[in-house]
Amino acid sequence: MKSLKLALLATLLAAVPALTPVAANAQDVGATVYGNDGNPIGTVEAVQDGVVLIDTGKHKAPIPAELIGAGETGPSINATKGQIDAMMDAQVAEANAKRDAALVEGAAVVSADGMPAGTIYTIDSEDAVIIQNDAGIVSLTRESFAVNPEGMLMALYSAQQLAANTVEVPEGAEILTAAQARAKETASATGDDDGASGAAQ
Repeated sequence: MKSLKLALLATLLAAVPALTPVAANAQDVGATVYGNDGNPIGTVEAVQDGVVLIDTGKHKAPIPAELIGAGETGPSINATKGQIDAMMDAQVAEANAKRDAALVEGAAVVSADGMPAGTIYTIDSEDAVIIQNDAGIVSLTRESFAVNPEGMLMALYSAQQLAANTVEVPEGAEILTAAQARAKETASATGDDDGASGAAQ
């Protein structure tokens, strides 16, 4: 997804006249980057592998370093803050749509470092998600997932992090999220359920 963001941003920035290449120290963390309208776009949060991460206040926008030039007000790019935020809005919406389509019960999950992490056991109405694997279960939220460049559903944690947060489930125990457990208790209290208890996460 990062490469897609860079490609789209490069397309936008290339659509207008180029700026004079900026000095390297203008891309230092904390530096303010301006738009082609002279207004601030945001501040540099990180610089790595030729990519400058700019915090616009709404998004963390990755901008190729070679597309940052020296404008009248300082380091500048050939776009406005509104354009950058709008493009990032669209990319986030697209990424979330792909994630939501992939995030279904039974879907295989990989870790952020590409290791098998289990399958989606359940998703509740409050967007709590439980992954089940041979070692137990891991409770996450919808926002903890994305679709990786290979098209696989990915938890945004390493295999080690997921393993450290895996909870063993006793044999025969019912697996429920906190919201599902509350709903079951309510149903049991009103006589709509048999009152069987389960393991809530």
